[in-house]
Amino acid sequence: MSTSPVRALSALLVVSFFLAVFTGPARADLVWTPATGWKVEGDSVLKGLLPEEGRNALDAMNKARATEENGHKSSAMGSYETIAKKYPHSIYAPEALYRAAKIRLARKQYYKAFSEFQQIVTDYPNTAHFNDVIGEQYRIANSLLGGARNRYWGIIPGFKSRAKGVDYFEKIIVTAPYSDYAPLALMNIAEGHQKLKEPDEAIDALDRMINNYPQSLLAPDAYLRLAQAHASLVEGPYYDQASAKQAITYFEDFMILFPADTGVKTADTGLGDMKQEFARSKIKIGDFYFYKRSNYKAARVFYNEAITSYPDSEAAKLARVRLEAVTASENKSKAPPPPPHKLGNRFWFF
Repeated sequence: MSTSPVRALSALLVVSFFLAVFTGPARADLVWTPATGWKVEGDSVLKGLLPEEGRNALDAMNKARATEENGHKSSAMGSYETIAKKYPHSIYAPEALYRAAKIRLARKQYYKAFSEFQQIVTDYPNTAHFNDVIGEQYRIANSLLGGARNRYWGIIPGFKSRAKGVDYFEKIIVTAPYSDYAPLALMNIAEGHQKLKEPDEAIDALDRMINNYPQSLLAPDAYLRLAQAHASLVEGPYYDQASAKQAITYFEDFMILFPADTGVKTADTGLGDMKQEFARSKIKIGDFYFYKRSNYKAARVFYNEAITSYPDSEAAKLARVRLEAVTASENKSKAPPPPPHKLGNRFWFF
C-alpha cells in the first residue's frame, strides 16, 4: 500500500517535532541578564515546549526572577518550583530548580535544598550547573557534619544530624564518582563515622578512598588515618591483635609509599607503639603457657615471636628474661633425683 505525499509530510513533521522536544535542552543554554531577562541561546525553537507553552514558561521565569531580585525570596522560590513541575521537559526546569534550591540553601533549609539539587543532577545530568550543584551539595553535607541545624520553613532549627551529612556525602560519590569532590567526600565520611563512634565504617570509607583514588592528593592522609583508625581499635595485649597487625601494615605502607610526607614522624611513632603492643600480646600468651600450663615449648615459641616482632623494644627485653626463666625451669625438670641417704639399715629419699 503506497503512502500519499500528504501523509509522508505529516509524518516528517511529527518526527521533527519530537526531535525538537527531546533534544532541545541539550542544544541550547538559558542565560539571564538584567537588561533582557532570561534568553535561550542556541536554537531558540528547541525548548521542549510548544510555542505557546514556551512563551508562558519564559514569562513565568522572568516574573520569578523579578520577584527574587526585589527581595521576595520565598515567593520567588515557590514560583520556580511551580515552573519545574509544570514544564519538567523544558530547558527552564533545571534552571528553576537550581534557583529554588539556592534560595532554600540561603534559608538553611538544608534537606530540601539538597533534595532539589539532587533532582537536577538526576533528571538533568547535562545541565551546565552540574559541577556547581555537586559543589553546593558538598557544602550542605559538610555543614551538617559540622553540626549545622536544618531549619524547617526557614525559621525553626531542627536537631543536629551528622549522620545525614554522612549520607549526603555517600550520595555525592554515587552521583559524581569521577569528580574532585568524590575523594573529599570519602575523607569526610570517615571523619563523620569517627565522630559517630563507628570505627569500622570509618575504616571502610578510608579503604575505599585509597583503593578507588590512589592518585589523589589525599591518599597519603588516608593511609595515615587508616593506620590510626586500626590502632584505635587495639584494646590492650590481652585482646585479639588483628587490628594491631593491620595498623602496623598501613603505617609501614605509608612510610614506604610517601617517604617525604610530613606525617612520616607520626607514622613512625604509631608503628613503634603498635609493634610494642603486638610484642606484649605475645608475651602474655607465652606467660599463660609458662606459668599456667608448664608448657615450656609453647612458651618459648611465643617469647621468641615477641622478640622477632620488635627486637629493640622493652617488650623484647622482657621476652629474653622470660626465655632465661624457661631454660632454667627446663633444666630443673631434667635434673636427676637426689641420691638416697642411708640411715641405719634403711634408705631415705629427700
